[in-house]
Amino acid sequence: MLTTESNFAIALPDWLQSQANRRPHQQAIVSPDGAMTYDELMHAASNCAASLYDRGIRAGHRVAVAAKSSLLHTLALHALIQLGAVIVPLNWRLSPEELAFQLGDSQARALMYDDGARELADRIIKAFGRDIGAIAIDEHRRSQTTALASGPLASAPWRRESIQLSETHAIVYTSGTTGRPKGAMITYGNHWFSAMASVLQLGFDLEERWLVPMPLFHVGGMGVLMRSLIYGTTVVAHNGFDVERVNRALDEDGITIASLVPAMLSRLLEHREVPYPKTLRSILLGGSAAPRGLLERALTLGVPVNQSYGMTETNTQVVTLMSHDALRKLGSSGKPLANVSIAIADKDGVPTTEPDIEGEILVRGPSVIAGYLNRPDANEQAFRGGWFHTGDIGRLDDEGYLYVLDRRSDLIVSGGENIYPAEVESAIGKLEAVVEAAVVARDDDTWGQVPVAFVVIRGDRPLDLDALKMSWTKQLRERLAHYKVPKAFFIVDELPRNASGKLLRRELRELVKR
Repeated sequence: MLTTESNFAIALPDWLQSQANRRPHQQAIVSPDGAMTYDELMHAASNCAASLYDRGIRAGHRVAVAAKSSLLHTLALHALIQLGAVIVPLNWRLSPEELAFQLGDSQARALMYDDGARELADRIIKAFGRDIGAIAIDEHRRSQTTALASGPLASAPWRRESIQLSETHAIVYTSGTTGRPKGAMITYGNHWFSAMASVLQLGFDLEERWLVPMPLFHVGGMGVLMRSLIYGTTVVAHNGFDVERVNRALDEDGITIASLVPAMLSRLLEHREVPYPKTLRSILLGGSAAPRGLLERALTLGVPVNQSYGMTETNTQVVTLMSHDALRKLGSSGKPLANVSIAIADKDGVPTTEPDIEGEILVRGPSVIAGYLNRPDANEQAFRGGWFHTGDIGRLDDEGYLYVLDRRSDLIVSGGENIYPAEVESAIGKLEAVVEAAVVARDDDTWGQVPVAFVVIRGDRPLDLDALKMSWTKQLRERLAHYKVPKAFFIVDELPRNASGKLLRRELRELVKR
């Protein structure tokens, strides 16, 4: 582990209570489902926390949340913070079986859901196969509407007085290179130091309005919620990405910062002919590298693009490229944030900051997670020698700018979503007639990349290959998130391997390009 109790042995006044006192009428969250000021959010979260306490939820308990409404997701997150419970945000794009695993691995005591995820919640519970408390956020919010009036809140046995930075706030699951997801344990200290580093890099506006047109279950969305809470500013959260709605928000809603992935920005600028208002001071771009053509078009329109590098394990961005360097340092993710150290492991595994040495990217700093839940093997591999070993390959130039050369070698980034081939290959291996499979990325104009599969089948090839592939696709859609399902299957006699039997994915990637 990189963080210790001594690192975060600090208690701060509760963030939501502080903002409700300092800026009660400041909007905390604006969404298509409604808006809340900090005072309203404080009362709503307290009411929800009281209800959860009555249902047996206590500080330290883990509670899964599946909510398609940004407003209700935010309410659930803050209620659990007030209670001292740990949120397990569920990616509702995953299959019920995938999410049931997360419930079991995290030992969740309850599953909170909204109307939009009601059917999914039923399927998760069925796949889970064991009793678990199911709590409808919508019903609770409707029953508590009259309690949103301003005024002093009554004391309660669960009421927290402070935020302990060493305390775990969330367990966010990441896809695993072995096909087994890992629960990243994110502390309040991770949020605090990430917020401090971000504001030192991007600056601060007391009237900040940070647009998040992506689901809040992602660490990127949660990071914006927590940073804005610490700052006392406003989150503008859309329930998903819509080109017209986002462009309208950027033009009319006083947005100052927006978190996007390159595929989103490309669609926004596709038919754009006029610059955005001067109030927009940063587009924080993550997920994958932005192509030169996109950067040039953005700069032509005066769009302030700040590319970044980060991941769940670093609680979002740890490296950022400022817009004035976008073309001068084309392909770079920028320099590390103020409280972050970046190094490259040389051929002997020794951390170095010497320029032009290619190797694994190492990260050190207080925004790096406390570790993986229930995974001593993964912790031993990733947290060594005081560094977090990202698995990504990169280099530093002579000015200290980071270039990411390979995103975790085999990682597929599709529309900002991470897909690990091993996870998809494991699912394909369970299908009829399949001997083995290999999944690689194919470039895609819309999503950046999409997965495709090379499959070795048993016996002679069936006469109706199309029917077999359609069957595979149907079965995989029941087991995996739709973006993980291969967009094409190629039947091969054998997979390419080297002398030691290691799969040569690069040869398959070359085949896809032809």
